[in-house]
Amino acid sequence: MSQRAMTVDTEKDHPLRRDVRFLGHILGDVLVMEGGQALLDIVENIREMTKQLRVSFDPAVLRKCRELIRGLSPSMRRNVIRAFAIYFQLVNIAEQNHRIRRHREYRLSSGTVQRDSIASAVRKLKERGLSAERVEQVLGYLSLELVITAHPTEAMRRTVLDIHQRIAERVMELDHPYLTEEDRQRIREEILAEVHTLWQSDELRHRKPTVMDEVKNGLYYLDETLFEVLPDVHGELEKCLRQEYPEHDWHVPTFLRFGSWIGGDRDGNPSVTPEVTWNTLVLQRNLVLTKYEQAIRRLIQKLSHSTRNTRVSDELLRSLERDRKEVNLENIDQGEWRNEHEPYRRKCTYMLARLRHTRLDRKEQGIYAGPEAFLADLRLLADSLRLHRAHVLANREVDRLIRQVELFGFHLVTLDIRQHSAEHEKALTEILSSLGIVENYGELSEEEKMKLLSELLADPRPLTSPYMRLSPETEQCLDLFRVIARAKETFGEESIRNYLISMTQGTSDLLEVVLFAKEVGLFRRTGDFVASRLHVVPLLETIDDLHRAREIMESYFRHPAFVPAEREGHRYQEIMLGYSDSNKDGGMLTANWELYRAQRELCRLAREHGINVKYFHGRGGALGRGGGPLNRSIEAKPPETVLGGVKITEQGEVLSSRYALKPIASRSLEQATSALLLSAATAVIGEGNEPEQQWVEAMDEISKYALEEYQRLVFKDPAFLSFFHEATPLPEIGELKIGSRPTRRKNSRAFEDLRAIPWVFAWTQSRYLFPAWYAAGTGFARYVERHSEGMHLLREMFRKWPFFRSLMNNLHMALAKADFVIAREYASLAGDPKDGERIFRIIEEEYRKTRKMSLEITGQKEILDHVPVIQESIRLRNPYVDPLSFIQVDLLGILRSKAEGSGESKEEVLEQVLLTINGIAAGLRNTG
Repeated sequence: MSQRAMTVDTEKDHPLRRDVRFLGHILGDVLVMEGGQALLDIVENIREMTKQLRVSFDPAVLRKCRELIRGLSPSMRRNVIRAFAIYFQLVNIAEQNHRIRRHREYRLSSGTVQRDSIASAVRKLKERGLSAERVEQVLGYLSLELVITAHPTEAMRRTVLDIHQRIAERVMELDHPYLTEEDRQRIREEILAEVHTLWQSDELRHRKPTVMDEVKNGLYYLDETLFEVLPDVHGELEKCLRQEYPEHDWHVPTFLRFGSWIGGDRDGNPSVTPEVTWNTLVLQRNLVLTKYEQAIRRLIQKLSHSTRNTRVSDELLRSLERDRKEVNLENIDQGEWRNEHEPYRRKCTYMLARLRHTRLDRKEQGIYAGPEAFLADLRLLADSLRLHRAHVLANREVDRLIRQVELFGFHLVTLDIRQHSAEHEKALTEILSSLGIVENYGELSEEEKMKLLSELLADPRPLTSPYMRLSPETEQCLDLFRVIARAKETFGEESIRNYLISMTQGTSDLLEVVLFAKEVGLFRRTGDFVASRLHVVPLLETIDDLHRAREIMESYFRHPAFVPAEREGHRYQEIMLGYSDSNKDGGMLTANWELYRAQRELCRLAREHGINVKYFHGRGGALGRGGGPLNRSIEAKPPETVLGGVKITEQGEVLSSRYALKPIASRSLEQATSALLLSAATAVIGEGNEPEQQWVEAMDEISKYALEEYQRLVFKDPAFLSFFHEATPLPEIGELKIGSRPTRRKNSRAFEDLRAIPWVFAWTQSRYLFPAWYAAGTGFARYVERHSEGMHLLREMFRKWPFFRSLMNNLHMALAKADFVIAREYASLAGDPKDGERIFRIIEEEYRKTRKMSLEITGQKEILDHVPVIQESIRLRNPYVDPLSFIQVDLLGILRSKAEGSGESKEEVLEQVLLTINGIAAGLRNTG
């Protein structure tokens, strides 16, 4: 398969071009092996035509391309789809490897500090005049938690991702400077075998994953990369601080953690039961204890120090006596360590036994009561090693394990629980009705609910008893809280810390959860003393919810049942902001502005109550769901909002692209740490916290115009929803089997019941990228029409305001990926051609307007001029994605008008549609 490298033609990118060409030739060999020269020739012919269409659009060439595609036999068409899809998978591997290569080159370049690195951030702090004491203050506020979710946006199977990883490892070997010709031939043959295996493997899942499948998939990243990478990031920050502030003794607090929703998020997913939540916690505990056991085995190999040659600490020797009395070694492979002069190996053997007994719940045989006891033993080892000058071993081996235990405890990651507010209301309505307290709690006003809930929370008596007969749904709601209480006793307080409430629309939604927590002893109130072991977190998802955010939270902060969480001496309330649903509700521009405004407003409110806010940003990988680079997302937030800590969801294809390979994971987390460090410093020293008032007023006005335009089409045009269903592959996306939860919250076609992920996924596949830009152009244009200096102000905002600059950069990315030549092909699928053409023209006109205004504001001649590498990558990718789009449109037409008995079954056509969906997702590097 011949190609041109998809990157800017510069010397530094020569290795990328080489890798793309190399992998392309290997794929060409596989195509000939599997389909003969005819398959390769057809693929090349289609590619040349779509490439020609990009250079100079010619209707005759388009017609010829369509005819060629429509003339393919079903088997040949399937092979052509797979050829283009696998090509993109290989290009993505090459680009990912090139990122690793470039990062390595920076580190090899003496004196060169890479942009957005931890070293560059610490140097900037020094240049800004921050003292070591001031930096220590900044570190006290530093907190970043990345939460793995099971949102179904990873279109590829784990099997395929594993093959990708093996190919990536082999391709990286080609950079080794001392490879012989035999070595290169061996590597080529190994890669050829892997690509051939990829061709002969199923790309599609044939059943939906279970929740436990999703749990295991999430644990893969923790097991393979994050367990090692997270302590490295902390170590890098300490190293850079010592270099810039050598006079200070640095110990960086544990600030970067991962959490999880998988097994705890039950909003709209009936498969997530209390039993599943418990089993998730068991799996997490088993994995982390197994990792510690492996680490202790490595220490046994290395700590061969003998008391015949050196002196160890008395504390270590005394601990061995205690261990001998408390720990049973019979079930440990080697039993008691046979050389009595090797105290470290003897100690580690006891530690290994305690870990295994803890994992297998053999309390009577000597366990660790919790991670603190394990940490105490590790610190004992480190202190003793330093006593006889074995500092390197203590620093590199034991201290690293200590950091891992501080990060992961005995629970691995904190599991968040999430449920829809309506489920709590239904359960409470049934309980209160059965007790005769109130007949229909759900019909009470917010004021009446608050009064009743306050009375029930003040009453020490429980509401429920084991003898009550309740519906299975209400019993499951109560069982969940019982599991949370039991989990805290078994796995530790950190195993479950937060309970998130979807669609929080009033303070009563928060107090209902507090009331259920009270039922199982997680909330206690005695006189003026109030204690809670479960932090209740509102999720604000719609534009209306964001407008009411201050009212909801002020009422909660003033309520006697409110208990803030605490970290490093700072009291805070976590609040989750939903980027996906707010975007679906109000459009990209309005959603981003309302989220920004809400954060600033809630920060002011929290300060009035003497606390901080920890914002949990519920964003996806796609631009229409708040996606984009992690560090840029942090930089765009109001600096004062990071002081309570930052929490962000990581999901689907983002997990595999950022965390499948250690060097990529390390670089991504380094960039995020750099951005967080600088934002926290800005907030602590009080610089640049407030945008200019005229900027705020401009955004208020622009947002109003954009919202009106967005809602005019999405909510007020009666034909729009049908157009969306028919002119995108939305119905077929539901057949991908990429997640355990349904694509809709209810079995209805109503817009409000459609989840944000398929909404974005479908628009991305059809190349509109509608959610990521629609109505922004109208917002800007109307503002400029009404203000003579409007364009001048917008350009000033772009230059000086990080929020607005990030907004425009994301807008440019979406506009660059959208393609209205291809989108028109999808519009032809609309059931009503007249309505289809009308709506297409509305969207196309808005695209042109948004593109024009964006270029004027940023002062660029072409979209993405400010990032030419990405600009060129998208430009060169498009001709290779186009064939898949043309084929997909053709297949959707066949599938939706399919008459039985016409040669190809619906199942066969659907399978090929799903293959094109995977291929386009790989080509655009986005799903939902």
